[in-house]
Order: sequence, then C-alpha cells, then structure tokens
Amino acid sequence: MWYRNIEEFKAANGHEVNGTWYPRVTKILDIKSKPALDGFFKEMESYASAEEVKNKSAAEGSLMHAVIQKIAVGDVSDIPEEVLPAADAFLKFNDGAKIVFHPEFIEKQIWSPRHRYAGTVDALASIGGKFGVLDIKTSTGFYPEYNLQTAAYASALQEFQVKKTLELPRDIETRWILRVNQHKICRQCKATLREKGGRSKIRLARRSFSEGGNGKVNGGSICPEGEHKWGEMVGEAELREFPYFYKDIRAFVAAKILWEWENDYWLRQIGYLKNDNGYV
Repeated sequence: MWYRNIEEFKAANGHEVNGTWYPRVTKILDIKSKPALDGFFKEMESYASAEEVKNKSAAEGSLMHAVIQKIAVGDVSDIPEEVLPAADAFLKFNDGAKIVFHPEFIEKQIWSPRHRYAGTVDALASIGGKFGVLDIKTSTGFYPEYNLQTAAYASALQEFQVKKTLELPRDIETRWILRVNQHKICRQCKATLREKGGRSKIRLARRSFSEGGNGKVNGGSICPEGEHKWGEMVGEAELREFPYFYKDIRAFVAAKILWEWENDYWLRQIGYLKNDNGYV
C-alpha cells in the first residue's frame, strides 16, 4: 500500500508512546493471510460491496465489543437493543465464569521496547486465581491470528519496563479469548443464521450419518434452502484460555519482520530502520 507522506503512514500503522513511534500489533498481523476473509471477498459481487459489508460489520462488532467492556465493569444501563441477546448471554455466562475485570486496564495501551511494537489490550482480568490478558472477539469462531495478537500483548506486559510503568499488580501469567456472538437458530434443523453488516450467513448444523448414508441433524433432515424456521435472536459466550505462548510470540516476531520488509521504504523514512543489519 502506498501513502502520501510519512505522517499518513505513521497514523495508519502505529502509535506514539512516550515520544517514540511503534507499529501497531493489528497492522503487523495484516501481513498474515486470512483464508476466511479471502472466502468472504470471493462470495461478494464486487470489491466495493465487500468493503461496504466489511465496514458495517466492523462498526457493529465495535458496538458489541464496547457493550461487553461496559458490562464488565458493572454498567448494565442503556444496552442497545440490537446487541441485547449477546449482552444477556455474556451476563449469564459470567455468573459461572466469575471473570474479574480490572477497570484501570480496560482499553489500555501497551508497548514492547524489546521487540518495538504497540497495541491496545481489551482488558486485563483475573480468572480462577490467574492474572492475564483477555481479548474480546465478536466472531463465529477462533482464528489463529487471535493467538498471535494476544501473545504479543502478553509478551510486552511481561517486560520489566512496561510492568513498572503500568504498575501491574502482579505478573501476567496467561491469556484468554472471550468470544461473544448472536444468531438465530432454525427450529427444525438447528442451522444458524448470523446477520451482520447487512449480510445474512447461514451455517448448517453438523450432520450425523446413518448406515444408509443419509445426512441427519439431531435426528431430523436438513431444511431445503429458503425453508428454515428461524427462532428469536440468541446470544452465545465462550471463553478459551491459551496459557502457552512461546511459539506464538516467535511467530508474531516473524510476522513483524516480514511486515517490516514490506514497509521498508517508509520505515527508513521515519528512521525506524537503521540499515540492513540492524535497528535504530
């Protein structure tokens, strides 16, 4: 991608932290291929229509994300109706999960002097006696880049200078991904309908096969296209812990090296790269 000037490149790709510019974790990870996103673009009529759906979907995801963070610190007032199923699902889920969010570390900027990158963590949380990074996703599943992103955050927060500056109450021990979503379920075949970005996406329920080879879902046949019986919108919340991240941080650093290679011209213009053999 080309930029008009240095300032445009810096604004689009990074953050200033204590007077030093660092590339942003999420922009670095743009270098990694995303098969699900590639499949989405192939399904759309044109690049323009795909961008429209993507941008609208991102705005809806940001709203749901913000609502979950709001609930996390005890504010359950004025929840928008369009994300109420997801909000309710999270509230019920957390009754059992007992996630303790630390309000002073929600949407907190972090950085890594060692590997030279920056980002913003969704939250730091305590669960089951452990203290770690918690990232909120509003997707239908867990994707590999989530592991790279959270590993980058956790690794930065383990650096002495960052721990001291942010005054962390204890060492980062682990990381979690909290996935929150909402969809409709077919009353007949249990397929799901997700409406996001002005686009409807149907996922068929998993089939089980009889000896005769006929696909069945929960004892019933799969509904023909256009004949689903959709129920009310329901939310879902799922938490996964990823306690080991040595391989993930190595992979993230490798992605960062590739990102630096691709953006070599601009990084040299701003003095980020010293020469072919090292860094400033």
